[in-house]
Amino acid sequence: MLLNADLSMRALVHAANLDWVSSPAKGVERRMLFRIGEEKARATSIVRYAPGSHFARHSHAGGEEFLVLEGTFQDETGDFPAGTYVRNPPGTGHAPGAEAGCTIFVKLWQFRRDDRERIVRRPGEGVSGDLRPGVVTSLELFSGADERVVFEEWGAGATIELPNPKGLELLVLAGDCSDGSEALDGWTWLRLPAGQGLHVRAGPQGTRVWYKLAPLLHADVCDFT
Repeated sequence: MLLNADLSMRALVHAANLDWVSSPAKGVERRMLFRIGEEKARATSIVRYAPGSHFARHSHAGGEEFLVLEGTFQDETGDFPAGTYVRNPPGTGHAPGAEAGCTIFVKLWQFRRDDRERIVRRPGEGVSGDLRPGVVTSLELFSGADERVVFEEWGAGATIELPNPKGLELLVLAGDCSDGSEALDGWTWLRLPAGQGLHVRAGPQGTRVWYKLAPLLHADVCDFT
């Protein structure tokens, strides 16, 4: 399967409008945003766990990065409530599930081979960032491996500009914004290739986003074939 596979092109998906697609695990469904491959794939998705659902234990040879959007995600290492950001580097594994149900935003097989640091940021954890014009709060979740991952809140009606020298991915978590031609509402995913800066205006209630500044595909990314 190839979905938004041309990394030289802008991609935008209103994920809240997509149908849920069943996964191999009972009660676990996905909304696919980016995919190269079949069940074993380099992929970015929103994944929903029904209450009591789980995956059998498996490894992440190419790494796994996720953000808990709703509910509480669980595995052998603990419980991860909404707002938690986790990086499980290549070679790690777990048996994930959710007794009460949860929804996560997850990226697979997109780590550099030498990225071996596990990161867990609980809600509110991180490093406070500089406040650009229009930015109310900025919290850096991760910086390293040629990547920078951030939570930000944008003020109501604020004009937001973000340079993009490497590549950018953004997920709208709450509120909305507009790039002048299209509205980006809750769970809208945007990917911009290097050199295409972000220029948006926050909606009347402000906007809360997760974003990553990084090469869209590392030169030494883990091979999933």
